[in-house]
Amino acid sequence: MPGFISTLAIGLAGAIVAVLVLLLLLLVLLFRAMWRVAEPNEALIISGRRRRSVAQQDSLGFKIVTGKGTLVVPGIEAVRRLSLDLRETDLQIDCVTHQGIPLRVRGVVIYKVGDDLASVANAARRFLDQQSQMDQRVHNLFAGHLRAIIGNMTVEEMIRDREKLTELTREHAGTEMEKLGLIVDSLQIQEILDPTGYIQNLALPHAAAVEREARIARAQADREATEKEQEAEAQKALARRDSLIRQAGYQAEIDRAAAEAKQAGPLSDATARQKVVVEETRIAELESERTEKQLQVDVRRPADARAYEQVTLARAAREAHIHEAEARAREVELQASADAARVKLAAGAQAERVKLEAEAASTQTRMLGEAEASATQARGRADGEAIRARGTAEADAIKARAEALAGNQEAVIGQQLAERWPEIVEAAAKPFGDIDQLIVLNGAQGVSDALAQALSQGVAGLQLARRLLAEPGGQPNGSAPASRAGSAKAETEGV
Repeated sequence: MPGFISTLAIGLAGAIVAVLVLLLLLLVLLFRAMWRVAEPNEALIISGRRRRSVAQQDSLGFKIVTGKGTLVVPGIEAVRRLSLDLRETDLQIDCVTHQGIPLRVRGVVIYKVGDDLASVANAARRFLDQQSQMDQRVHNLFAGHLRAIIGNMTVEEMIRDREKLTELTREHAGTEMEKLGLIVDSLQIQEILDPTGYIQNLALPHAAAVEREARIARAQADREATEKEQEAEAQKALARRDSLIRQAGYQAEIDRAAAEAKQAGPLSDATARQKVVVEETRIAELESERTEKQLQVDVRRPADARAYEQVTLARAAREAHIHEAEARAREVELQASADAARVKLAAGAQAERVKLEAEAASTQTRMLGEAEASATQARGRADGEAIRARGTAEADAIKARAEALAGNQEAVIGQQLAERWPEIVEAAAKPFGDIDQLIVLNGAQGVSDALAQALSQGVAGLQLARRLLAEPGGQPNGSAPASRAGSAKAETEGV
């Protein structure tokens, strides 16, 4: 009995523990099913029971939870999530400025739902079930404000002060964005497109002025470079001239020293021979020594003095001539350099003018030649078409005539005889036209004979016409002269 009681107590205790564990597990599962956690980038919108906002103390009709967890009663309360992430919408708006110029503005708006409870509540009321349409509605809102703002601005203001356009747009759209529970993190006007080319035309005067200044600067640089090159060439020529002058001076000194050296040899020989003669004279004529000395005093020394004087004067004259010639050469060289520079500049200008005239004449000649060639080609093509058309028409006519003649020769001949019958009658009546007076000798018989002869002439003319029409060349054979001769003979007989 005690063992049974202990066993029963153990069983009851185990059952109680099992029930407690089961209840605890059910509570955990129920808590997990009722507990909702809001992520950092979202807000939980809980509806189903009437609540009051802690922040604003006014009736919202739903509960907002951000950044924490909360219990939700299944079946009584509904939980939906509102994203607080950044959103981006592209703006491509066609608008017209205050000047009436159409523009296309491209920009981007980066926005999000506000972090405060009022903004979350406003956004939840408007976009909770339509979060996919939020970008389109924000685009429409900014498009309207941009059109209104750009309509009061000029293109120049928009280009110079794009920040003003951005600030005005944010100010005008800020109030409405707050009503929607949204805040604008960034608004950027990326591009202003001008389909009419107005903006590009605004830049043309400045670009033309910059290009003009650049061309002027290049021309001035070229002119200065040319002047520097000419100065450098002149300095080179001056250096070459000075070098040649110094070389000529050195060569003159060398020639002068060589001439003096060349004259020193003969002078020494003459002095030696003079001494020999003097000694021989002393040996030969002792008695004439005093006379010789007197001659040396009276004749030789004055002669030597005059010779030295002449040599010195000649050297001075030669040096003066050399310096004068060098001065003239330097002057001529400077003048030649100046003339060469002037002629070179004139030749360059003339060559450029001739080149431009030749290019213009070549262009004009080429254009005239091309125009005349085109006109000649067109006239030749038109003449060829006309000739070909006439030839085709004539060939078709000949072909049709040949086919008609081959198919119904008698009908064609009859038609052509009818067409030429006035000519045949005129040819038959021509002999009677040459008769001034017709006399019938045998009365009624003579009249009958005349009529018979006229009728025979008409038949002969008809046969001749048939032969003319039947033959391809349109000319009768050798019987025509005979017929004419016979007609003439008949006419003579009738007369």
